[in-house]
Amino acid sequence: MPDANDSETEKAATMATATRTKLDRWLDAVVQFSGSSFVFLLTFGSVFAWALLGIEFASTVSWAVTISNVQAIVCYIFDSLLMRQQLTGYEEDMRNAAVLQSRLISHKRMMTEALGNARLDKPTRAEVKYAMAATIQEPRSPDTRSTPTAIMQHWKHRFSDAIAAVLGHMVTILLFWVCIAVWLGFGPANGWSDEWQLYINSSTSALLLLVFAVLSNIRNTHAARTQQAFASLARTDEELERRLRQITGDVQPNPMVTVPVPNVSRGQRAIFYYADLVGTLTGVIIMLVVIVAWIAVGPVLQFSDNWWLLIGTYAGLIGMHDGFVLENMQTCLHGYVDGALATVHEGDVSLMQDLGLLLRPEDGAAPEELESQRQKEAVVSAMSRPVVVLANVVLILGLLVGASLLQWNVTGQLLCNVPPSIIESFMMLIVITGHDLADKKRRSDLKRMLDHRLELLCWARGTLVPETK
Repeated sequence: MPDANDSETEKAATMATATRTKLDRWLDAVVQFSGSSFVFLLTFGSVFAWALLGIEFASTVSWAVTISNVQAIVCYIFDSLLMRQQLTGYEEDMRNAAVLQSRLISHKRMMTEALGNARLDKPTRAEVKYAMAATIQEPRSPDTRSTPTAIMQHWKHRFSDAIAAVLGHMVTILLFWVCIAVWLGFGPANGWSDEWQLYINSSTSALLLLVFAVLSNIRNTHAARTQQAFASLARTDEELERRLRQITGDVQPNPMVTVPVPNVSRGQRAIFYYADLVGTLTGVIIMLVVIVAWIAVGPVLQFSDNWWLLIGTYAGLIGMHDGFVLENMQTCLHGYVDGALATVHEGDVSLMQDLGLLLRPEDGAAPEELESQRQKEAVVSAMSRPVVVLANVVLILGLLVGASLLQWNVTGQLLCNVPPSIIESFMMLIVITGHDLADKKRRSDLKRMLDHRLELLCWARGTLVPETK
């Protein structure tokens, strides 16, 4: 049961979690499993096996069509799961930010009262020294890093992080387009044939499958790290609140805090509606209905190459669109959470200045690292704009018109498979790049906020000492 000092915001968050249906919880469990190390290693092994088998069977059209479209189906499923993963993570982060804002209001009220309390035996604010007392350190749990399970988990996380760093690097994105240029260069020699198109379609499909598995896995891993950081902040906040209530005798509950909904354009609102549809049970049901309907028409089309290309065409066009939406949503939602956390940070800084506490200088990055970060941010920002998502919709309509003019023959269907696969591969690399940037910033922000709270806790416990001359 919550105690009298629990904030209304925390109670509301608990009630919101409790009202989730069993289907919601089941779907969240599926999303969690899709980002597990098991699925990641299974996907990585499957792509490797596909590459080895391709040495023998790559020359057959049926092999290329089958492999490409099996991968398109799997990537289509990953699309929905990644969208839900993004939305769920956003909700958790915003709840945590609201709880931090709620406690910050109480901290400010009680610290203002504590400053005027004559019973406090504190150094003068002009004499305060930066200190991190041993008494605020939490007892460590038994070290389990050497256990076989921990070693395996640590190895798998480092492996996925390393692959994500490579896939999200600007050099990788550049090399991707170099490979596409080389493939286009062989077009005239191959007569722009269907086989020539299937080569790149199979390759980009394999890359997509790997990227989806990596992205889902690192999101799970990084979300767990973020929640651990929020948990550390919450424990420190609770201890600070208890100490301040002992000093002041304050029993007023923490206030309810509602993070305001940002103002967005109509285009951005439409993207939010689409993402919410794809990432909810409704979107999953639509996905399952499409797959079942495709399987049902298999006998009618005699399970031919056209039958395989049919699902590939649908999954390719939808997947390309979802790639743009994923990047847009990722950038927007991370920005909203950063804004909510910035409010907490500003409040912390204001409190520390009122108390005369010194602010720890932020670590500076190397110039070459800053330049690389600026390049990544520029590309991510450009590709996440709503107008880019709209331009992609226009492109999809153009591909559908082109395929219709070709009467939806194999070449016409490949038109709706190959360009979308190339573009979606590029967009998913951008998504990984954007996620890496956002995760590093989030970890840095949370660490800084924890440092501030530890300093405030030091002050509340009277552990700050006069600075030596």
